[in-house]
Amino acid sequence: MSDVRVGWIGLGAMGWPMAGHLHAQGSLSHVWNRSGDKAQAFVEQHSGVVATADPETLAQAVDRVMICVSADQDVLELVERIKPHLSADKIVVDHSTISPASAEFAAQQLQEVGVCLIDAPVTGGVEGAIKGILSVMAGGDWDAFQRIQPILKAYARVSHHLGGVGRGQAAKAVNQLMVAGIAEAVCESLALLETLDLPKEAMLELLGGGAAGSWFLDKRGKTMMADSFEVGFAPNLLLKDLKICDGLTTQLGFQSAVLPQAIKDYTEVVATDQTSRDISALIRLKRR
Repeated sequence: MSDVRVGWIGLGAMGWPMAGHLHAQGSLSHVWNRSGDKAQAFVEQHSGVVATADPETLAQAVDRVMICVSADQDVLELVERIKPHLSADKIVVDHSTISPASAEFAAQQLQEVGVCLIDAPVTGGVEGAIKGILSVMAGGDWDAFQRIQPILKAYARVSHHLGGVGRGQAAKAVNQLMVAGIAEAVCESLALLETLDLPKEAMLELLGGGAAGSWFLDKRGKTMMADSFEVGFAPNLLLKDLKICDGLTTQLGFQSAVLPQAIKDYTEVVATDQTSRDISALIRLKRR
């Protein structure tokens, strides 16, 4: 076990494997999840880890608090709860995707007790989390960022410090805009492929081997052709992220051609498809 005790909050599709890599590294000591059953299942599979009854207890017990939850309000509520139980030598790292403004507000709250917040959203998908090859976009205090490097290396292929608090979330907005644009193009193109009745397997190999190749096409092309959307990045989460990006672009006066269409499309996907668990389900909409 490492001398630095790490606690993990949020054992969702991304958080579980990321916390698992920390356990393998010997750093993870405590976990908490809103659903206690999931936390209990985690500790049963990862010996030596304690599932705490609440995030306050976790904050008291560890040196580094890692948060990986879904939404702005979740993060802000957690920060409010753990704040009285932190001391100035501790660091909070938020891997959630939230707005830069929420990250800045959370950091201000923690600064009142002398604690640094690093906003550190990730990209690389569930597959990247499982393989420990995520990319981390970080904002916050430089020295605190350096101090958490051993933790990040457990599940990240690359991490970069991009400036003050909120810069990590700004970078994630750029990432999600690009993700949405690629998804729009790939799903629409594969729907056209089907309409033209071109041979699917041959076309996927040709497209993937040329200038049209992308991570999304490589990882999701075959599953889209099989109409399978069981694992991946949930459409409602991308829609939430795109609305954050839309708020930023509106604030900046930046005109995006991708955002309006992507928000419209994923609003419809979320409203009409209750079973798909990956954003590649957009192809169902493009097939209509």
